[in-house]
Amino acid sequence: MAGHALHSLQRPGGRGGGLAVVDPATGEAFDEAPDRRPDELDALVEQAHAAWRDWRADPAARRTALLAAADAVDAAAADLAPLLTREQGKPLTESYAEVARTAARLRYFAELDAGPQPITDGRPVRSELRWRPLGPVAAIVPWNFPLQLASAKFAPALAAGNTMLLKPSPFTPLATRLLGSVLSGVLPEGVLTIVTGREPLGARLASHPGIRHVTFTGSTATGRAVVASAAASLARVTLELGGNDAAILLNDVDVEASADRLFWAAFRNCGQVCIAVKRVYAPARLHARVVEALADRAKTAVVGPGLDPHSQLGPVSNAPQLARVESYIARALADGARAAAGGRRLDRPGYFFAPTILADVPADSPVVTQEQFGPVLPVLPYETVEEAVEAANGTGFGLGGSVWGTDLDRAAAVADRLECGTAWINHHAELSLAQPFAGVGESGVGVAGGPWGLYGNLSPFVVHRPEEASRGGTR
Repeated sequence: MAGHALHSLQRPGGRGGGLAVVDPATGEAFDEAPDRRPDELDALVEQAHAAWRDWRADPAARRTALLAAADAVDAAAADLAPLLTREQGKPLTESYAEVARTAARLRYFAELDAGPQPITDGRPVRSELRWRPLGPVAAIVPWNFPLQLASAKFAPALAAGNTMLLKPSPFTPLATRLLGSVLSGVLPEGVLTIVTGREPLGARLASHPGIRHVTFTGSTATGRAVVASAAASLARVTLELGGNDAAILLNDVDVEASADRLFWAAFRNCGQVCIAVKRVYAPARLHARVVEALADRAKTAVVGPGLDPHSQLGPVSNAPQLARVESYIARALADGARAAAGGRRLDRPGYFFAPTILADVPADSPVVTQEQFGPVLPVLPYETVEEAVEAANGTGFGLGGSVWGTDLDRAAAVADRLECGTAWINHHAELSLAQPFAGVGESGVGVAGGPWGLYGNLSPFVVHRPEEASRGGTR
């Protein structure tokens, strides 16, 4: 894949210079990406609109192109994965898994078909529901899973016959730009355009009158701003926002058997996962055992640069997020919480923070009520299941949740009471490409994933005609 070498992509542009990209394992900038001006978007949106005319017209050609795109992603994995680790921080094995997931998502959506559907309502009229693409779509994605979340947006949008302008996070633009370069060899020009830069680039993209759908993944606060921007053109909006997923452990849980799965459901990607376990509620009589089991795993997890094959956890991905995590933990400790493990930044270059397990945390502490998005997990005791369910549902977030116990029927009954889009029993944060993914409350608007993700990028069009040709009329 020498043709996709990094140096060939890094051309200063936009606001008279480049967008510096920092390696979180060192805290030092190692490359840059173009910092586009908002006024450059007009030409790019027009290019996307021009490409849409042909792209929407030939479903068979789209399918062939998307399958070829998946093959191209797989072939470029050895270039994409190390660059992703370098700019984001995650272990290299996780970056390879993210690249593979990107290719798998392209294949999945390439095979979906939104064909015409007859409507039968008893009238002597032949009615047919057809699905039409929307036009150019804007996607804004965060820094925790740059490629995976980008593909979660462009795979269904392109499969539906739309074109896309995709803006990655300013913290992680490089692997996404490289992905765009890889895909440019198999997709027509203008079908997928990667646009990098600082704000107000994203706000301008979301409000652009030529954009017909805005799809965003990120914080709830920024999601509200995206809605306000998109309202100017009445574009459709899909939002996958923050999560504060709770794991409820029942009194028949096997603590030791569950501890590994629970720990990694909270700490994978250094806890920077929207559907990570971010709070644990344990029965009071088991609370100390749960804290000890999780703390043992936190103390033995190997923290280091993602390019080191021995590392199990990398650094926090960027300096602002590290400061956020530090502030939450410091506040909790000041309010009486105890760090059973971690609780401190590691004394080395880069943005490394020790995996932290907190006990004795006040229930109203921000580390409990807000989305920490880092390597920290508070463990809170409860007396009754009703108390635990009320606490799990009490933050305003509603992305995911889980229940852990030996009696699966009882656990399922408790899971049914969680106010969230996805609930798991005895595991957490595992998703299928074929399932819908949606949040409630402050965790999102709209649906991604599976056929629902495809239809979210389409508009219904109904045609009515008589069952028999009308007679008479003029010749």
